[in-house]
Amino acid sequence: MKKFRVTRDIRRKLYGLLFLSPFLIGFIMFFLIPIVRTVYYSFNSISVGAMGGMEFTPNGIGNYVDLFTAEVTTESQTLQELFANQNMDMLISVPLISIFSLFMALLANRKFKGRAVVRMIFFLPIVLGLSVVTDMLTMTTGSELTETGGSLFSDSTVSIMLLHYSGIPLRILNPIMGYVDNIFDLISQAGVQTLIYLTALQSISPSLYEVAKIEGATTYETFWKVTIPTIMHIILFVVVYTVVEQFLNSKIAQEVYSFAFEQNKIGVGSALSVVYIFNVLLVLGLVVLILGKVAKKYE
Repeated sequence: MKKFRVTRDIRRKLYGLLFLSPFLIGFIMFFLIPIVRTVYYSFNSISVGAMGGMEFTPNGIGNYVDLFTAEVTTESQTLQELFANQNMDMLISVPLISIFSLFMALLANRKFKGRAVVRMIFFLPIVLGLSVVTDMLTMTTGSELTETGGSLFSDSTVSIMLLHYSGIPLRILNPIMGYVDNIFDLISQAGVQTLIYLTALQSISPSLYEVAKIEGATTYETFWKVTIPTIMHIILFVVVYTVVEQFLNSKIAQEVYSFAFEQNKIGVGSALSVVYIFNVLLVLGLVVLILGKVAKKYE
């Protein structure tokens, strides 16, 4: 009788499946099953039964039709406007956060005396939260910088000149001015991305920079021809992470909660969740499609 032998390749796959199993179990229990239930809820009108519990009445795509024809947000805004504004804000905030975090990582990666102390001072508020810092600024300046937007930039001469002479549409300029006003929120949103970039920068082989220096490349050329191509796959990861994070903290997520738990419209809230997920997947698909092609060129 021939004895069955487990080859090295099969053993590696089994080990990989074993280490992946906690994620698969968590994904099925806490994501896949709730998603299936949400889709089912979205095609039903849900009410409280006579004996308690939920009573389901199938209504086809009625919840989806009501979502975009009859329902409005808590701020009396149509759902079409909500999705349009969210996607427009995403178009501005994601590149801004991704570029800003890369800039901070480049600064933190430079070699100078006391670098470890500077890194600790920079990342400690991000790890612990910025509420203490913003509260101290509120006390010293007498203005609610984080809640009302403050007046660091929006009321300044620079912003007025940009409005009158740059020709930049207000639709694009206003969110940028908002991020400049709320610089501490921007730093907190870019914290994890900065750590990811910093790890990627430290993993670049010093020999690549030495070769570029020998070839006579300038700092600018080294950045675009060595640093960026080497970490391009990390840039893709950071952008995807930022997109997901922005959607999780968006107003759409708040409206889903409002419909389902405050207005007791579970069916409509479920329909909004399904549309919301498809919108996220569409944005992520475009990001991966565009940046994925760029990343492949540098492999």
